[in-house]
Order: sequence, then structure tokens, then C-alpha cells
Amino acid sequence: MDDVRVIVEHEGTRPRIHPSAFVAPNAVVCGDVTIGEDARVLFGAVLTAEGGAIEIGASTIVMENAVIRGRAGNATTVGRHVLIGPHSHVNGASIEDEVFVATGAALFPGARIGAGSEVRINAVVHVNTHVEPRTTVPIGWIAVGNPAQLFSPDQHEELWRVQRESDFPGTLFGLAREEATMERITAQYVERFGKHRADRRVG
Repeated sequence: MDDVRVIVEHEGTRPRIHPSAFVAPNAVVCGDVTIGEDARVLFGAVLTAEGGAIEIGASTIVMENAVIRGRAGNATTVGRHVLIGPHSHVNGASIEDEVFVATGAALFPGARIGAGSEVRINAVVHVNTHVEPRTTVPIGWIAVGNPAQLFSPDQHEELWRVQRESDFPGTLFGLAREEATMERITAQYVERFGKHRADRRVG
């Protein structure tokens, strides 16, 4: 297969990909990303380090159309023998060895997933949430808190009592909740994503 992968230097840093790893031809790997031995990054996946590094461990699989971001203050680290399912979203989170992140799951900045855990289809691990080793977050459920508490989607009031202490706007945007207007949030993203204008495709 011809090497037509989209490997991008961002802010002066190029991805580092182990020779035994496979990155699909239409995957994107951008910036301070390390992909370990025998790792597999499948079709349509995007790994983009925007202020924080990404490290993918040995024999880890990133499946189709998954998005993995590293962000300032929250690097993303993924251990060995991890499966990150299609259409999942890992943003500034830490994942230990032998974890299953299923299709459509979302892991937010500051989240930590203990070894041997499962985050099942469309489940959410909220900001600054620590999931203990060998924990299962059920299909569609939400994990929040440190240590994590698990809530079904219909438990909004109970969830909010814990979630509001996790400081989503402060963690993601450095803003107090009352300051987190969409104008200020999008201004941050305009600046952050505008830095990609100077990116350079390599390899």
C-alpha cells in the first residue's frame, strides 16, 4: 500500500510512529503524537496534539473515525493493548492498559480510566473523573467524580449534583461557569485551531 497517510507537523513537532505500527492511508496524525510498537490506527481516525501530547501504547488499536486529542494541561496517554472503538472521542484523558473504549464513547479532559476497565457504547466519562481499575461504565451511562460514580441517562438531577463540582468550564476553558459564554469559548477555539494554518505535511 502506498504511503499516503496524512502525517502533519504542528508547531514544530512531528509525529513519531514505530516502524511496526500501521496508520491507515486516510488517517490523520498531527503534532506531538507517539504511536507505539504494533499499534494500529484505522481508516478515518484523527489523532491531533493541540498543546498537549498524545501517546499510544504498544498493540493498541484505534478504530475507524475515532478522534483523539491532546490539549494544553491534559496530555492524552493510552496504554498497551487498548481498543478504542469507532466514532469514540478521547480528549485529554489517560487510559491505562487493557481498557476497552467502545463505539461512540466520550472521554473528557482530566479523565483517568483504570486498567482492565470497559467504557461501553455511547458511555461518557466526564472531566476530571477517575474510573477505578476493572470498572464497567454501562451502555449510555455517565461516569463522574473522583472516584467515579455511575449514573444512567435518566438520573439528571443526581448526576448534576456531582457533575457541577467537576468544573467543566474551568477545565476546558479556564473560565468560571458564569464567564463561559459561547463568544468566549469560540474565541479560544478560533485561536487554537487557527494555529493549524502553519502546519506542514511530512513524510
